[in-house]
Amino acid sequence: MKLGKRVYILLGGIAILLMGLAAKFGGGAALPQVKLETVSQNRIVETVIASGRIQPEVEVKVSAEVSGQLIELPVQEGDRVEAGQLLARINPDIYESRLSQAKAGLDNARSNRATAKARLAQSKAAFAAAKLSFDRNQGLYNNNVLSAADFEQAQVAFQSAEADLEASEQGVQSSGFSIRSAEAAVKESEDNLRRTVLLAPQSGTVTALVKEEGEGVQGIGSFQGEVIMNVSELGAMEVDVEVNESDIVKVALGDTARIEVDAYNERMFLGVVTEIGNTALNATGAARLSLESVTNFSVKVRILSKGHSDLMANRDSTWTPFRPGMSATVDIETEVKTNITTVPIKSVTTRPDTSKLSSENQLCVFLLENGKAKRYNIQTGIQDNTNIEVLSDLPLEARVITGPYDLLSRRLKDGDEVEASALDGAPSSTGGFSASISVN
Repeated sequence: MKLGKRVYILLGGIAILLMGLAAKFGGGAALPQVKLETVSQNRIVETVIASGRIQPEVEVKVSAEVSGQLIELPVQEGDRVEAGQLLARINPDIYESRLSQAKAGLDNARSNRATAKARLAQSKAAFAAAKLSFDRNQGLYNNNVLSAADFEQAQVAFQSAEADLEASEQGVQSSGFSIRSAEAAVKESEDNLRRTVLLAPQSGTVTALVKEEGEGVQGIGSFQGEVIMNVSELGAMEVDVEVNESDIVKVALGDTARIEVDAYNERMFLGVVTEIGNTALNATGAARLSLESVTNFSVKVRILSKGHSDLMANRDSTWTPFRPGMSATVDIETEVKTNITTVPIKSVTTRPDTSKLSSENQLCVFLLENGKAKRYNIQTGIQDNTNIEVLSDLPLEARVITGPYDLLSRRLKDGDEVEASALDGAPSSTGGFSASISVN
């Protein structure tokens, strides 16, 4: 019994001794692995990325201005047309009939005016005779030669002739108005007849043919006329993209852009910003009332021909490698800076502001100095996909801690002791280091 108790005591002592040796020489718990990179000077191109569709810079929707049936449609989708070329013809029968009626109405108005002028001449002659008679009778009445009854009869005859003259003058004036109205009706009928023939407003390619020969079309009235076809100038193409409100303030006219078209894998085309929308795309209609909707602005990027001149080799001058509606992604270069101090984006984290001037968090990085993590508060500038500009003073070539994320974002503190060891004794291929850090 005593022997067994001694054995247990001896085994316990050995266990305690082994634990002590392990604590002294074993290095404690496994240390978290992190990577270090260097503070360096780089060139940063800040970009705004947006997606959209390719469209012609100039596209005309050819709409019907009068209603009727398409009796002629001599073009097909994809045809090249020149300015003034016949595109479509609408049945003109009803408009020819209306023009004939309008011309007949004009002739009638002119005839009425001639009649009114003849009546005016008669009224003037009758008025002159009545005035002479009235003047003579007035003299006789003043000399007491003519009775009052006869004088009053002469006075009524004069006033009647005067009224008839005024009515004749108004008739001539009214006939003039009727003629102008009839002339306007003739002009309107002529215009409507002319609108039955649709000519190409510009040179270009028929990119969409909405109607077919024999179909009816609705002209301009209370509503917009029906579109018959689109004529586009495919020599100048652009990408219409939607840029979020947080990025639109960075974009400026003339910014260069790189365009990736889904139809051309692993190829970039050159572009330039030519138009920036002033009003959000959802700022009208019912969407205006929804504050939760995404606010985007339209930005148009012209595709420069020098970026795809090789594709145009041995091609007709009217051919284009792009078609309306193709999907594209645009990287707009909003700002470029060279030889600026940068750190990897993944090294930037936040910590409470130690100046006690604000309760908000402060952007910072941790540098490895003398075996400790040293916190540096920073102000940042532009950034690209990997690096960010540091406006604060940071020592070049210093090693900045870039991870792991959990450690860097929450647990690492200023002054924490660290033990850094290069992976395989050399920097990594990305310029970083592998290190072991011990956080106290």
